[in-house]
Amino acid sequence: MMMNRPHNDPLTDNLTDFSEEQRSRAMRRFALLRPHLIEGAPLRATACAAGLPIRTAQRWTTRYRRFGLAGLIRARRADAGQRKTHAEIVEAVETLALQKPRLSAAAIHRRVSAQAKAANYSPPSYAAVHAILCSLDPGLLTLAHEGAAAYRDRFELIHRHQAEEPNAVWQVDHTQLDILALDANGANVRPWLTVVLDDHSRAVAGYTVFLGSPSAIQTALALRQAIWCKTRLNWPVCGIPEMLYVDHGSDFTSQHLEQVAADLRIDIVFSTAGRPQGRGKIERFFGTLNTELLPELPGALCDGQPATLPRLTLADLDETIGTFVTGTYNNRLHGEIGATPNDAWRAQGWLPRMPDSLEKLDLLLLTVAHSRLVRRDGIHFQGLRYTDPILAAYVGETVTVRYDPRDITEVRVFHHNRFLCRAVSPDHAHRTISLKDIQQARIARRKALRGQIDARRGKITDFISDDLPPPASSPARPVRKLALYKEDKAP
Repeated sequence: MMMNRPHNDPLTDNLTDFSEEQRSRAMRRFALLRPHLIEGAPLRATACAAGLPIRTAQRWTTRYRRFGLAGLIRARRADAGQRKTHAEIVEAVETLALQKPRLSAAAIHRRVSAQAKAANYSPPSYAAVHAILCSLDPGLLTLAHEGAAAYRDRFELIHRHQAEEPNAVWQVDHTQLDILALDANGANVRPWLTVVLDDHSRAVAGYTVFLGSPSAIQTALALRQAIWCKTRLNWPVCGIPEMLYVDHGSDFTSQHLEQVAADLRIDIVFSTAGRPQGRGKIERFFGTLNTELLPELPGALCDGQPATLPRLTLADLDETIGTFVTGTYNNRLHGEIGATPNDAWRAQGWLPRMPDSLEKLDLLLLTVAHSRLVRRDGIHFQGLRYTDPILAAYVGETVTVRYDPRDITEVRVFHHNRFLCRAVSPDHAHRTISLKDIQQARIARRKALRGQIDARRGKITDFISDDLPPPASSPARPVRKLALYKEDKAP
């Protein structure tokens, strides 16, 4: 007659089937029996020295000799973990647990107890109901109470895709930085950052720092910097990507970006709406920036408040982020890929696909365009004068000026969508001046002029008050009392 073996019977289970805690307990028991099992000491003396009852020592010895080390692991009861609650009550508890809105364990216990009494069952204890609730699949509860989106984000298996080669996939995204900077008026503002990241190497290909909401122009500026060759020698990333992975923001779904992608033969792929998991690599870079670089800068935000007074202008912050990207992030070992982003992008040596010319790229990406008349002394724009010998043939003609707001010392001039030249401001030919610098200079000039006006008005007032006699005082008029009622009138 076969006997029912309990669960975890040493005859049926290997030692590796048990937990680390169970194996450690078996080793401790073996250590107590070691003088008898290995060295041949009498069992009674071994048990006495270990402080074990002789019957326990005999039972352990028998099980060890029969089953080995697995015999020293305590066998579980056959009914361990099994509920003795009636099946209908268990089903009722599980049904109530999946209802929406979610019920508390106490509420479920009260309802089930009432149902059990009505059906002449023994009411379950609160502990029994709580045990049934704890045994339910967390994914099942999440799907029932919070919906498919919450279940998908927490429990569905994801595939972490990585591009097989550099420039195969670029990710583009925006974030509002945890820092306050100074705008052209000297006011505290919280800037935004757009980043272009190579999916394969994790290298930052381009970025732009700006104020206001993300727009197509900011995306275009970041892409222009990412695609064209950089002036920094330690920033090799460039070229046209095969695929651009973006979200569903209006700046990414604009017609202009679609035209750029079609002309440069870039495949635009939009991430699933409401699911940021596919942009995890670029989100990780944003986290690195907000935890490593920004807390060390003046004006960094802590719990929504600046820890120190903001002192950096937008241009200063742009330069600081660029130095961090090229000097630190792109040149240090990345834990996931086992190489620096720059080395991973260079790979074994390859040639990126480049646009025909920077002028063609500017015509596609630089949407900041203004019409200007070519004068005899050049083109006047933003308070600066731009000139180039080619403009001599276009005096009196209307041209289109395109420029990079981060450097307006030169502009690109187009005539009927045909590139003419790069016109340079002669007064600032060897400097880099941003549009923000020009705005700040204008504001400072206006403040200085207003100060002079106020000072001169004050002198005129003082002169008039000192040299002219005070005006003659007019005789005071008698104050008449307002008659409110007939009885108040004078007789």
